[in-house]
Order: sequence, then structure tokens, then C-alpha cells
Amino acid sequence: MPLCKDEWVQVAHDFEEKWQFPHCIGALDGKHISILPPPKTGSQYFNYKHFFSIVLLALVDANYRFLYVDIGSCGRVSDGGVYNNSSLAKAFTNNILDIPDETHLPGSDIITPFVMVADDAFALKTHQMKPYSYRNLTKEKQVFNYRLSRARRVVEHAFGILSQRFRVFGKAIPLSPEKAQVITMAACCLHNFLLRKRTAADCYMQEDTAGSGPVTGLASMSKQGSNRYAADAGTVRDKFCQYFNSPEGAVSWQESQMNKL
Repeated sequence: MPLCKDEWVQVAHDFEEKWQFPHCIGALDGKHISILPPPKTGSQYFNYKHFFSIVLLALVDANYRFLYVDIGSCGRVSDGGVYNNSSLAKAFTNNILDIPDETHLPGSDIITPFVMVADDAFALKTHQMKPYSYRNLTKEKQVFNYRLSRARRVVEHAFGILSQRFRVFGKAIPLSPEKAQVITMAACCLHNFLLRKRTAADCYMQEDTAGSGPVTGLASMSKQGSNRYAADAGTVRDKFCQYFNSPEGAVSWQESQMNKL
């Protein structure tokens, strides 16, 4: 996890350079890690996809590295509950992450905070952007959804790489939830270690495992269900939307690519 404003700014810089989403400090997502039914736990670990699991919640940088992981929540816990009970959510609430103050988006007079990007399974907050509802989208909102999805996919790619390289995730882990948690944490640490040097990263990622289809052993989390959000969070999202549709923030290929999602 970045420890100071300068480190967060570097994360945001990488997202801007590689994925054309400024002021982004990470892509957030969660996956179910399949485990065998633990004895005497009833339905505690039984998730909505009808298998037993623990949850891996992760914040990933623009280079597929894990900035933060929360591992071990019971599979039956709601998606909102997993994030809201995490130390990451508490750190945002208590404002202890030393996130840089809001500032102008590059080349414009539009001011926004630094944000995480997430999919529709997460709530919209001032520090957490999600797509607009897919009903009756304007072209401008479609552009925003495309730009957000493009940045957010790095976390899906990170999960894909992790699952393909550490085959323990290819089937239900036949250990207790506590040991499955340790194994998952070890795999996340090794994943980051192997991405530290270019030569190691090239070997580790030599196959196109990033986002190349269903990820065996890691299942997506469900949508939270509610589209309610605070007005100020909606205002932040609208500002990003405005920027991505402006001469300063648009990229030449966004309209031709957004229909391919």
C-alpha cells in the first residue's frame, strides 16, 4: 500500500499513462476462492453461486500489482459487507491513507478527487467510481463507462494471471479456510515479487493469461443491488464524464472502441 501522497500520485500517473484514466489510485474488485466445505460451519461459507468459498478483495495498480488485499471473508457475506468491513474502507472513512487532495484534471479546469475504479458490484462514492446504469445511456455516458472499464480491467487481469500461474486455484482448495487464506496471501505476495523486475515479469506473464477468458477457481462477486448514492458522488462521476468528452480529456479511439465492450 502506498505510504505517502507522492506514492499515490505515482500510481495515478501510471493509470493516466497506461490506461488514460487520470486521478485513479487503483482498480477494485473481489473474487471467490473455492474451498471444500469446512466441517461444522453449515452454510457460513456457501455463496450465491452455490459453492463454498472465501473472498479475495483486492486493489490493483496499473501494472497488475496488488496494492491491498483482504482475504478470508466468508463466501455468504454480501459484497457490500466484504468491502465495508475491510480495513481499506475504514481507512478511507477515517481519512488516514494520505491520499492527495483533489486537483485539476490534466489540461482542464475540472477539479476532482483521486478515486478507485470498480464495477457495478460496488457502491458509488466520492472516492470510488462505478459505471452509469446501462439503461438509456447517452453517448457521453457510454464513453465514461468505456474509459472506466478500460482502467478497471487491470484488476481482472491480475486475478487471471494469479489463477493461471498458481494452479492451486484451479479447483476447490482442500484445506481449512484459515490455511486457504494463508495460501492466497502467499500467492499474492509472490505475484507482486515476480512483477518487480522486467525480466521476471516477462517470464511470469509470458502467456496471454490476462483477461483471456473465464478464470478457473476465481468467481466474480455479485452486484450489491442498490443504485442509490450520495449526490456529491454523482457529481464527481459527472465531472469525469464531462472531462472524457472534452477536447482535453478525450482520446481519438474512444467512440470506436466503446461499442466493443
